[in-house]
Amino acid sequence: MELKQNLDELLTRGVGEFIDPGGVFRKKLETNPEKIVIKFGVDPTRPDIHLGHAVVLRKLRQFQDLGCKVIFLVGDFTAQIGDPTGKSKIRPEVDSKEIQKNMKTYLEQVVKILRQEPKVFSWITNSDWFVSINDILAPGGKIITIRSGSKSFKLGPLSATHIIAKAEHWQATRMQKKNISNYTMITLLSILKRITLSRLIERDMFQERIKKGEPIFMHEMLYPIIQGIDSDAISNIYGSCDLEVGGTDQHFNMLVGRDIMEMNKKPPQAVLSFKLLEGTDGKDKMSKSLDNYVGITDEPFDMYGKIMSIPDPSIINYFELCTFTPTAEIEEMKDKLEKGKINPRDAKMSLAKQIVAIYHGEGKAEAAENNFVQTFTKKEIPEDVLEVSGEGKPLDIFVENNITASTSAARRLFAEGAVTDVTENKKVEVGDELKPGHVYKIGKHRFIKIK
Repeated sequence: MELKQNLDELLTRGVGEFIDPGGVFRKKLETNPEKIVIKFGVDPTRPDIHLGHAVVLRKLRQFQDLGCKVIFLVGDFTAQIGDPTGKSKIRPEVDSKEIQKNMKTYLEQVVKILRQEPKVFSWITNSDWFVSINDILAPGGKIITIRSGSKSFKLGPLSATHIIAKAEHWQATRMQKKNISNYTMITLLSILKRITLSRLIERDMFQERIKKGEPIFMHEMLYPIIQGIDSDAISNIYGSCDLEVGGTDQHFNMLVGRDIMEMNKKPPQAVLSFKLLEGTDGKDKMSKSLDNYVGITDEPFDMYGKIMSIPDPSIINYFELCTFTPTAEIEEMKDKLEKGKINPRDAKMSLAKQIVAIYHGEGKAEAAENNFVQTFTKKEIPEDVLEVSGEGKPLDIFVENNITASTSAARRLFAEGAVTDVTENKKVEVGDELKPGHVYKIGKHRFIKIK
């Protein structure tokens, strides 16, 4: 009975929709969880993982604790295409070097949540099956040793386009060297002849663009197909792909993955889509590009302050998606908030402390709360205020120190009068220099001190 209740909560809390025809996945989870393979894919278009990503990662950790194996699929290939999901405009292309840098950052951050033992975790890049020898250039001028039995001889230096140099480089840069099938144009066409244009174009963001007379490009139309092929490839490599997880905005793409697996005579994956976590503005989905995010590597005081800035209607959703608070307690809190029996500020302080404790530990959560009380109740500047270099333009300083995601986001803060020189008690304009030794308040909850 206890296992059933735990699985019920696992498959319902924070879940938007769960597709499992015939209960195939649920039965396997109950009887052979160690045989289950779960896919979670991310395109590393930006470096930081925020609480919105962590909603899925924390759920995956629960699956791991039951014995399931999580495949963290890094879409280094698909990141260059651009997922149109939830976007009314074409996403700009991301440089391959930036993708590689972001990929490294992602992998360093997921260890804060996911277990890393090989029996419950593996990561892989989809360039392994989408990038062929003909798509790459090898390092030029390299000398390659060829071995045949007991004999060996050297070739080179070879050009970057030499087929042997390219073959050697391709082999050396693949994560997976077994069970890999490169997906060719023939593969793609065999899938496309079974998927109609009307199905792909019915998506809301495409319909919105059509109404506005804006273009839709074919690479965007094909994105769900590419994502579906990823599931098929994982099934080839790991023996199965039992479940794909993602936000509700990924639901369409994940269903296409089921179709492609069925076309290839494989058991189709179940689909678990999660409710989307709104950003600190309480309106749009949490996103770094909108500067409404809480990064899981944010400093404790900064993280605490961002949570305290969320609007009151978001409190319950954050408790459900971002904490381990039991569902019964959340329902009780919701009832008390609606009846005015709890001050929303007190609920947010409990929420902020719990979230900081998850990513930084109880000690730093306690310190963050004390600093917040000192800063905003006693009107004091926190003791551990972030010190940054004052060299350069204010907009660049903000971006380089991860205060904002971009110079445009920093410019908005100045335009809104959200940057204050605490030392001189005056608003700061975008053209002003940041003075050494001065403390600056940014928005409602962040402080920096110029070295």
